[in-house]
Amino acid sequence: MKGIFQNKWSVIGIAVLCSILWGSAFPVLKLSYEELQMAPDDLVAKIVFAGMRFLLAGVLVLVFLLASNRKQLLITKRQFLVLTLLGIVQTSLQYFFFYNGLANVSGMQGAILSSAGAFFTVILAHFYYRNDRMNWRKTIGLITGFLGIIVVNWGEELSFSFHIDGEGFMILSGVTVAVATIMAKELATGIHPIAITGWQLLLGGAIMLLIGFPILSEDAIVFTPFGTGLFLYSALLSAVAFALWYSLLKYNQASKLSMYKFIVPVSGACMSALFIPNETLNGFIFAAIVLVAIGIIIVNSQGRERVQVKLPPNAR
Repeated sequence: MKGIFQNKWSVIGIAVLCSILWGSAFPVLKLSYEELQMAPDDLVAKIVFAGMRFLLAGVLVLVFLLASNRKQLLITKRQFLVLTLLGIVQTSLQYFFFYNGLANVSGMQGAILSSAGAFFTVILAHFYYRNDRMNWRKTIGLITGFLGIIVVNWGEELSFSFHIDGEGFMILSGVTVAVATIMAKELATGIHPIAITGWQLLLGGAIMLLIGFPILSEDAIVFTPFGTGLFLYSALLSAVAFALWYSLLKYNQASKLSMYKFIVPVSGACMSALFIPNETLNGFIFAAIVLVAIGIIIVNSQGRERVQVKLPPNAR
């Protein structure tokens, strides 16, 4: 297994696979909302659905760690409190914004807007770490990336569109990602990265269920065979992508792997256009994809100790 995660071509293939899996979450979630008959304005249904998905994903990740390195699964009381806090911020809060925001934008827009987390992390790191200051290349990358986010919100009529419960929530999800990334780096020292992921997914998902399930309306979520398949896939993709990504991080420099983050918005937008009815790539979407991808590449090409690579790109 060590050879697989160190071979140049297998590393590239696995990194691309992880990015494609995360990108596939956008059309899968959009299709799930429709198939499970969740109303676009039903915040509680989105919370419960996200809670179920991440609780299952957390269990799968921890089972993987139990089978591969069970000693890393054990945590202290202090670490449990830290992971609970991470679960609240990185899972519960972030995905409250993400799931409800995605319900009010297209899958293609969501894939591009979600990349804001990588850019906000660079900005936050500038103020938090003395050795991670802004420079002219990072500035160009940020400007390029945010320009792509602006372009995606321009329609065919050349009018800017922005709604707080749609594009606003997606951007707030990115801000939460940046905050959680700094928190993970500072608070979760001494905890295995896969354990961080598994526990925060499980705890964050459980918190979302505790909040949402008691007030969930009857028939707010109607499971069908196809909807159940989408749900299981969404949980499995997170678990598999995390396990593979952190296995790569064990044997490779994080700065090299982070270059492949640009594939997430690209694959997410393309698969949304392919699988979601009435969504098609247009000039604005294509330009936004190019700008965001270039911005991510420029930002992540600098330095060997990038803070945002502590966690994978926006655990979809």
